Parts: sequence; C-alpha cells; structure tokens
Amino acid sequence: MSWTPSSWRKFPIKQQPTYLDQKALKSIEERLSQYPPLIFAGEARTLKEHLAKVGRGEAFLLQGGDCAESFNDFNANSIKNLFKLMLQMNMVLMYSTGKPIVKIGRVAGQFAKPRSSDYEEQNGVKLPSYRGDIINSIEFTEEARRPDPENMLRAYNQGTATMNLLRAFSRGGLADLNRVHQWNLDFIKDNPLGQKYDELSYKIDKAMKFMKACGIDSKNTPQLHQTTLFTSHEALLLNYEEALTRIDDETGEWYDCSAHMLWIGDRTRELDGAHVEFFRGIQNPIGCKVGTTMDEDELIKLIDILNPNNEEGRLNLIVRMGATKIYDYFPKLLKRVRDEGRNVVWSCDPMHGNIEKSGDGLKTRNFDKILQEVDAFFKIHRDMGTVAGGIHLEMTGNNVTECTGSMSSPIKEADLRSRYHTQCDPRLNASQALELAFTISNMIIE
Repeated sequence: MSWTPSSWRKFPIKQQPTYLDQKALKSIEERLSQYPPLIFAGEARTLKEHLAKVGRGEAFLLQGGDCAESFNDFNANSIKNLFKLMLQMNMVLMYSTGKPIVKIGRVAGQFAKPRSSDYEEQNGVKLPSYRGDIINSIEFTEEARRPDPENMLRAYNQGTATMNLLRAFSRGGLADLNRVHQWNLDFIKDNPLGQKYDELSYKIDKAMKFMKACGIDSKNTPQLHQTTLFTSHEALLLNYEEALTRIDDETGEWYDCSAHMLWIGDRTRELDGAHVEFFRGIQNPIGCKVGTTMDEDELIKLIDILNPNNEEGRLNLIVRMGATKIYDYFPKLLKRVRDEGRNVVWSCDPMHGNIEKSGDGLKTRNFDKILQEVDAFFKIHRDMGTVAGGIHLEMTGNNVTECTGSMSSPIKEADLRSRYHTQCDPRLNASQALELAFTISNMIIE
C-alpha cells in the first residue's frame, strides 16, 4: 500500500481522543499544516548519523526529560534546569567513556500520554482520563476532560518557544566548557554528589587550560563553546503529527517536523495499527518501546516494517521490561535481532516497568529498581556481545520528590507529597539523575 501522511487514518488506532466538533478539528489541522516546522529535515538526518554511531558502539545515547510537559508549569527556569542537567550528565558520561554523547530531550512536544484506562473515577464520579495537555486538562471536571483541538495550537506554540530557548542555550554560551562549574544546580551543590561533580569539573578545567596553552580554546573551536540538544516525543496524537509532516525540498522525502526523533509507545505498536503505518513513511530517526508482551516474531516483523532497508541509525528499540522481568524477556529478543543481522540502536528505559504505588496511593518509582534494570541491560548486552546503546529517562532538573531512594536524594514514601509535581508519572530529580549518570559511567567502562 502506498504511503501518505494521512494513510494512517485507514488503519485501526488506539489511545486517541474523540473530538466532538469534527469541523473545528479539521480547521485546526489545516492551520497547523501551514505553520513553520519546528525542526528541519537536515537536523533529523544529522541525528540519524549520530545514532548510527551509537548502534556501532562509537557513541552513547542520553535521552531524557519530562514525563508529560505542562501548559501551566511552562517557564524558562525549568527548561534551563533540564538543559543544565543534560550537560552535567553528558560530561560525566563523556569523561568516563571517552565517547561522544548524543543528547536527546523529551521536550518541545511531549504533551500526549497513553493511559491504561479510558476513564478515571473519583468519589463515584467517572470522567474520561487525562491524556496530556495537548488533548485535555488534568482538572477533574467534565469540561476540563473534554478533548479540545485548540490545545494542539497551544502545544505547537509552547514547543516553538521551547525550541527557541534550547537553541539559544546551545549556541549562546551556556554550553561553553569554561562554564562547567556553573552547570551545577543550586540545590545539589552542597550534597556529596554535587561535590563529586565539582571534582570532575576541576579536572575538565585543567584540561581546558592545557588546551588553551596549546592554542585551542572556545573562541577558535566551536565544539568547546556550543552543543546540540535534539528533541523527541511520543508521537501519540497523529492528527498533530500529520499536520507537521512536510516534504523535504532536498530529498523529496517526508519528515515529521514536530521533533527530530519520534517514538511509538508499547501500547500502540500493533503491526496493523495506525501508528506503525504513520511511522513507516517518515524519514526521521524513530523509536519503539519494547515491553514484556513483545515476542520474537513480532519484533522482527516490526523492524522490517519500520526499517525495511536495514539502515543504521534509523530505529531505536527502547527496552522497558522492569527490574524483575528483564532477564526473563530481553535476552531472547536481543539474540534474535542479533542473529538476524538487523541494524538497531538498543536503549534502556528503566522507568516504565518499575512503577509502584505508595501507601497513600501515589505513583512512584524506587531508585534501586531503576538501577537494577539498567545494570541488567548492560550485563545482558555484554553476555550477548552486542552494544548497549543508551538510556531513556523520565527526569527533571527541578528538585521534586517523586521517586524514592538513592544515596544523593534519600526520599522516603512519607516525603513524596512535599514536592510531587508531575503531570502523570514520577520523574527522577536532578540529584537522582546525576547519580544514575555516575553509576552508568562505571557500568560502561567495566
């Protein structure tokens, strides 16, 4: 079947809202289709080249950001804190591994969330589930939970503003290696982890002084002054994605210009489903979550649909099994893909398989279980002789209390409500994410 940006509409689809006003929906889609792209096709091709290196073990992938971006909590400080955290984690991983780090944020488009149930009930009242700000609102009222197509325009505008700020941070001097100490976030400076990062910063300072004495500094070497942070999100709301899909003038190929990389969730990866149909036609680097319900034959068929030319850097398989299940399910999938010679990037999402409920009903994640899954992911790859390409995290640069545990941020269940700010799932705070980066750097060089 020939592909078009709208051919997905002929396929069964899951996790989609029902818009009551179809005329208004069509009008919004038409307006979005005339708006400027958020990214350029050449940037997506560059990311694909970087991910090809990740797949060969020549680079490492760091992908992370918000569980679900918020309209109400949108501000420059949160974006800046995430950017600084990505830079810190980048330096920890790059210094220990000697490899370039490909940085991709879950940002500037992560507005839609799949849900386990179409409805939510509180005190005997049943309403449609919250599906992310691009669809409806988190307040538990009938009006707020009604899908509103106007939200797509607001998501686009916020995504555009976020992209502009990230580009300014990346090119305007904040990423300069001479400012490595300034990346340390205020609320972790004085704890042991902040001090550990400062020790690394002093080593980098010495290296920078040596290079400057050799005539190499940030004034004549752009790589020391700027960086690149690519964007990504789960392409769940296909009305929005189709409207931002454009033909590249240079190649004549279709790119989804809402982000550099898009991924399919574990709940929407059916071989005959609308999301797989949409993804097979766009030329961005793409991802797909791989959970415990994926079998070997299905995975091979999925790979062949999404990456028929076996192109390096095209497809990132994001493993999300859970600490207690990864050894039972992942090795056989990895072996089959390896034995059949498929070119993929493997990354680990240790977040989604490790959700649990606190005693008072809050969603949380235990840091030790997150570590256990990451450790298992690397060990399984070492045993198979394959490449553990990277990590995929729900995290924030803010000082939240959503995940329990860790040495640097010893949050207990009783502490969760003090700064529990997530729109949906619990995120690692900056201390926990940085601690994880130090731990992963040790795993990589073992």
